[in-house]
Amino acid sequence: MNDSKIKEPEALYGTNYTYADYLNFDFDEMVEIIRGKIFRMSPAPGSLHQKISRNLCGVLFEYFKNKPCQFFDAPFDVILPKKGKDFMQSDRVVQPDIVVICDPNIIQDKGCFGVPDWIIEILSPHTAKKDLQDKFDLYEETGVKEYWIIEPSNKTVEVFFLHNEKYQRIRAYTVPDQVCPQLFPDLTFDLTEIFE
Repeated sequence: MNDSKIKEPEALYGTNYTYADYLNFDFDEMVEIIRGKIFRMSPAPGSLHQKISRNLCGVLFEYFKNKPCQFFDAPFDVILPKKGKDFMQSDRVVQPDIVVICDPNIIQDKGCFGVPDWIIEILSPHTAKKDLQDKFDLYEETGVKEYWIIEPSNKTVEVFFLHNEKYQRIRAYTVPDQVCPQLFPDLTFDLTEIFE
């Protein structure tokens, strides 16, 4: 199946799927819900994707050790709020590759119930459109302050920062650049090492 959408079950609440539906899904694969639609997560990310994720997490682990903000890597559910609805009725359940959360009140055992401060997505061939369009719009709308899109084949990192409720593209970085998040300017990633 080339399409990133999967055969959908019956929704508990009409035609839009919610976190309540998500908790009752019985799929053989991981899925996300974006604006009430189901998107599959498989096939599993390839080895290059996983190496980049591992290298990023190594840097993040050292930086955030003994700091109030925490980072999580996939699989980790992020249930984004929908105005006027409780979290069970949210139609926005995603599993970003990496999230950084500075508000401990939104971290629960089952995941993040709120808006992370920073999200990193590492593109895979079967998720590129979703990460570049659907998730970009969703993260912008819900107020994720910083969004990074990593393109493994080109060895690039695009950095977006929320300004007046719209993402501003800071720039694209590539090997051998060093890149610092806008939110944590003292945190430096050497892209030669990240893409090693």
